[in-house]
This record gives sequence, C-alpha cells and structure tokens, in this order.
Amino acid sequence: MSTLLAKSALVVVTMDDQRREIVDGGLFVRDNVIEAVGPTADLPTTADEVLDLSGHVVLPGLVNTHHHMYQTLTRVIPSGQNEELFGWLRALYPIWAGLTGEAVYVSAKLAAAELVLSGCTTSSDHLYIFPNDATLDDEIRGVGEVGLRFHATRGSMSLGESKGGLPPDSVVEDEDAILADSRRVIEQYHDNERYAMLRIGLAPCSPFSVTQDLMRTSAELARSYSGVRLHTHLAETGPDVDYSLAQFGLRPGDYAEDVGWIGDDVWHAHCVHLTDEAIQKFGRTGTGIAHCPCSNARLASGIARVRNMLNHNVPVGLGVDGSASNDSGHLLNEARSAMLFQRVLSLDPGVMTARDALELATLGGAQVLGRDDIGTLKTGMAADFVAYDMRRVEFAGALHDPVAALLFCTSVNVNYSVINGKVVVCEGQLTTLELPPLVEKHNAIAQALVNGD
Repeated sequence: MSTLLAKSALVVVTMDDQRREIVDGGLFVRDNVIEAVGPTADLPTTADEVLDLSGHVVLPGLVNTHHHMYQTLTRVIPSGQNEELFGWLRALYPIWAGLTGEAVYVSAKLAAAELVLSGCTTSSDHLYIFPNDATLDDEIRGVGEVGLRFHATRGSMSLGESKGGLPPDSVVEDEDAILADSRRVIEQYHDNERYAMLRIGLAPCSPFSVTQDLMRTSAELARSYSGVRLHTHLAETGPDVDYSLAQFGLRPGDYAEDVGWIGDDVWHAHCVHLTDEAIQKFGRTGTGIAHCPCSNARLASGIARVRNMLNHNVPVGLGVDGSASNDSGHLLNEARSAMLFQRVLSLDPGVMTARDALELATLGGAQVLGRDDIGTLKTGMAADFVAYDMRRVEFAGALHDPVAALLFCTSVNVNYSVINGKVVVCEGQLTTLELPPLVEKHNAIAQALVNGD
C-alpha cells in the first residue's frame, strides 16, 4: 500500500457536511482513498510521497458535467463565431463529418489535459457523432492516458434533415446500430464500483436530432444496467423550445417527462429556458442539470436560473460544454462565470457567492453524476484534490480571503492535482504526458479537418 501526505496548505476547503476550511491543513491518503483530513499538526508526519503545499489553497477536485471533447479541434471557426445555436451547428456539422478515430483520440487527450490543468479531476463527455472510423473507444483511450476520472457517454444522432431534424443525413446513424453499440460499450467499459475511474452513460443528442423512440429505448437500455445514467441537451435556446412545441406539442420539460427522461438517473445540459413548472418537477424527481454559462453566453442562448433551481432542490453541476462554443475548457473559470452571470441575471450580488460557485463545481457535479465518492475531502472519499498556488501575481492583495480569491480573481491553472491517489500535475506540469508534442499533433489534425484534407 502506498501513502501520500499533503501538508501545510494555506487552507484546505473540505466541502464536508460542516463546510470546514482548515488553515494550515492537509490530507493523508492511502492508495486511492483519503484516510485523514485536518490540521497538519494532527496528520502523520511521513508518507511514501510528501507534498508541501505551503501557500496553496486545496480544493476537492472539480467535476465537469458536460463537454464535447472533439470540439477542441474546431475552436473559433469563423463562420460560426457570431451565430446562435442552430446556425453555429449548421456551420460545423460539415467539418465534423471529417472526424476520424485518430482525431477523436487526440482531441480527447488534449481536452482532458486542459481540464486537469484547470482543476478538474472528474469529467463527463458527450460524444454524439461517429463518422468514418470514430468510436467511443478512441475517446476512452485518450482520456485514460491523461489520468482523468471519466464518465463517457455514448451519444447519438438519428434524425437527419430529410426526416425533419437539424443535422445533415450524412452524420446520423441507424437506431438499431446505435442501440447495439450502446450495449457493447456498457458491457465492455462500465464500472459501477466505488472509486470507479470509468463509467458509461447513454446520451441521445437532442430533441432536434433523435426520435422520441430512440429516447425511450435508450432509457430502457440504460436502466437495465446498474449505474448507467442518461444525458442529453434540453431547453438550450428559444428556437430549441420552438422546435419542441412545433414537433411534439410539448415544452422541453414536458417532452423530457413524456419520453421517460425524468429521475435521479438523468441529467440535462443547459436548461436555460425551463419553465417554473419544469424546474419544480426536476427538483421533486432529482433530475439533474449541467449549467454551462460560458457556452450559453457565447451563443447568446441566455443564462439558466440556477438560484431558482437550487431553491427547488434541483441537482446542478457545471459544464464547460464543447470547446467550439466556449471556446475553453477551464472549469475554474466556468465556476467564476456561473457566479458572475447569476449576479447579472438577478441584479443581486448576493445571489451566488464564491463558495456557492465552488460548491456547484464540486459537490454539485458529484451529485449530478451520481457519485457519492467524490466532491468532498473527508475520510473514505476518493483521493481527488487540487492545489492552487496563491503566491502568484494574480492573487496579490487578495489573501485576506484566499478561497474567494480563486473565484473573484483571474482563473489560473493548478500547481498540483491528485486523482485517485496519483499525482497527475506536479509544480504545474502534467506527469502523464508531454504537452507540446500533443498540442502540435492536435493542431495538425485540426487544420486538416478544417481544410477537408
């Protein structure tokens, strides 16, 4: 058994039941599990590996609940820079049709690296397009090599333009093939054990790209396995709501209930335009939401009423969303944006505090993903934690409240990240890969993809 001691932190933010913030704190880890959290003086003095975190704020690892990792290849595409959701998608679908298995693998590896450096230790991803030889396996391999705890979802699109959907027919799949591959990846990869590093979910893309039949059969399939969750996009934009009303005669919240996508095993991305009734319904049923403020702002979709959702006991986590609509993968910055946009939306600076936003990024995300082993630093939890160096220029003059400084000041990268008991970032550098060659390869693939090579 290996041990790790993290000691002498400026403050350890536990997110435990008492929301303790421990000055001169630390953690003691055995293998991949936290054995003790407390003042450094109360912890063991030696371990196989010791991290001196003087001057650092330690947080539970951040949890990302919505992403499209392949989209790191198509950031800031000029034809989509100033479009709303549907126009943006129409600009990008033809480019994405050129994706290959290698492109999915490399983009996932880069996206995971970017997330880890920002403070993320667990992420979901929604891969819903499988042209050429692309598979979910490619993404799983790329993320696994970085060392990020991962919830991969087998997404899908089956409703092309010829059948009234938004995507071109060239990028949709046959529904029988979708369901067969969904079953395959669940049985091959899904791990429902505590501390699992890889779980699988099913994620038909959206009301405007799949049929109601696929939504229902996917839900039935997922629920035939323990711990396989359901994920999709819902009520992201005004036109999205209009489509639902025109095609189904239902508002998005009612559509979700009609196809069986309500419950504590479901989380929906965005939900910017949910009605009060739908928010209350989600709260009663434990249906989760991935809040993606940067993407919603970039596409001018609006901002979800997160405080209202929390007041009705809706589980809410944060998502960076795809890097073609953010165009970043910095989860700490997403928490900062969530705090700021809720204040603007409500015209109330007290509606979301820095600590509220950190809770969304940790405990909130864990709840949305159905995890009771991450999101907080206490005995028996997975050893996922990150440390930010507060001696940087960005935090000068802010050390009277270093925890709030992480949200109010410039969003920076971590100096240390420990995932499942392993040091994945040390002194600001990834330990699992060489970043410059990966960036170079990723850029080459991105250019070829955009050029249509």
